[in-house]
Amino acid sequence: MFKNQHKNRSLAAVLAFSGTLTVSGLHKFYLGQPLWGVIYVLLSWTPIPKVASAIEGVWFLAQDEDTFDRNFNLGKSAKISQAAGQQVSSIASAMRELESLRQDGLITEYEFEQKRRQLLEHI
Repeated sequence: MFKNQHKNRSLAAVLAFSGTLTVSGLHKFYLGQPLWGVIYVLLSWTPIPKVASAIEGVWFLAQDEDTFDRNFNLGKSAKISQAAGQQVSSIASAMRELESLRQDGLITEYEFEQKRRQLLEHI
């Protein structure tokens, strides 16, 4: 469910701390670690997952965003994803403009292909 979504450090900490009061392991499911989530739930009759959840909540808050992203977001921060999206958007706009020039006969098919390849190399 959360596999491809960007994981939020604060939400992970809140879910971990909520495990000290309610069902432990919700943060593990959120972070894409369902096996550990099941283990926490199965051990919920003991204090072990509650203590572990509290420790992990503190650990999440003690990390900076970059460290959290390296551990739980495959090294990708939300800022980088937004910048990449903007770059792709600007390249797509340039491609549309290039296609318009080709259709209007202002550039040749060869020139179009050369420029198109240059733009695609930037992605």
